[in-house]
Amino acid sequence: MDTLQNMRVFVRVVEAGSFTAAAQHLNTTTAYASRAISDLEAHLRTRLLNRTTRRIALTEAGERYLQRCEQILAYVDQAEAEAGDAHARPSGKLKVHSMTSFGQHYIVPMISRYQQRHPSVQVDLTLAQRVPDLLDEGYDVSVVLASDLPDSGLVSARLGSVYSIACASPAYIEQHGAPHVLSDLVRHTCLHLMTPVFPADRWVFDGPNGQETVSLGPSTFTVNVAEAMVVAIRESMGIGVLPTSSALPGLRAGTLVRVLPQYTMQELNVYALYPSRQYLDAKIRTWVEFLREALPDTLAADAESLKEFVVI
Repeated sequence: MDTLQNMRVFVRVVEAGSFTAAAQHLNTTTAYASRAISDLEAHLRTRLLNRTTRRIALTEAGERYLQRCEQILAYVDQAEAEAGDAHARPSGKLKVHSMTSFGQHYIVPMISRYQQRHPSVQVDLTLAQRVPDLLDEGYDVSVVLASDLPDSGLVSARLGSVYSIACASPAYIEQHGAPHVLSDLVRHTCLHLMTPVFPADRWVFDGPNGQETVSLGPSTFTVNVAEAMVVAIRESMGIGVLPTSSALPGLRAGTLVRVLPQYTMQELNVYALYPSRQYLDAKIRTWVEFLREALPDTLAADAESLKEFVVI
C-alpha cells in the first residue's frame, strides 16, 4: 500500500466533498479513490469517513488524521520543492532593504558580486534608516543593524558585527588638540549623529574599563546620515562618531584622524531578515547564502585595516 498517496487521496476527498469530485481532480476513478480510503482505514483499523449515498463526513478520528496528513504532506511537498530548487537558476526581481550607510558601503558591492554569479536576478535596493515591515512592503530580504532582534516572526541570519569610532579632522586637532580621555570631550564640540541605533543624548563607549557613557550637551550640528557626518568632520566642525565603513575612506585619504583610539562605540550585530524558510525562492536563498559566505570576511578585513592608521 502506498500510504503517502492514499493520504493525498484522503485529503482530496475531504476537500472535494465526494469520491467522484476527488477522482476527477486526481484524474483517476471513483473506485480507486474509494479503495484508497478503505485501504487506509484497514491499515489504521479505524473508520475515517462516514459515507452515505449523498455525502461523506469525517469521524472524530478522521478529523485528527486529516490534520496530521495535511502537515505531513506539506513537509513532503516542501522537501520536494527544495530538492528541485537546488538546481533551479535564480531569476527575477529581488527586493532588498538595507540601512543607508551600511548599504552604500557593503550591500551595493555585494550585489555586484552576487549578480556576477546570478546574472538573471535584478536587484531593487532601498536604503533607509528605518526597519521596514517586510510582509506589508514586499521586501524579500532586509539587512539591519541591531544589538538584539525583537521577536518578529521573521527568519534571521547573523552576518557579523560592526562598530563605530570617534574621528576629527587634522585641522580640528591642530587647532583644538586631541582628547586623550573621555572626560576631555566636555571641552570639545561633539557632533550628533541621529540614527535609530544611536542614542540622541549620549555616547556609549567600550574600552579598557568596560562600558562608559558620556552625556552630550546641545550640539551645533546634528545629522541623520553618516556620510553627511563625514563631511561635517572633514570641515572641522567638531568631533563626530562614524561607522568604521564611513570612516575608513577618510582615514586612508588623510582627511580624517581617529581620536580616543582605545575606545569603540555601538557594536551592533548585522542580520539578514527574510519572511520564511518555507518554499524559499531560489533568488532569496542564494542571496542570503551569498551574504553569509562573503560579508563576514569583508567586515573582519575592515576592522583589521583600522590598525594600519596612525591614531591621535
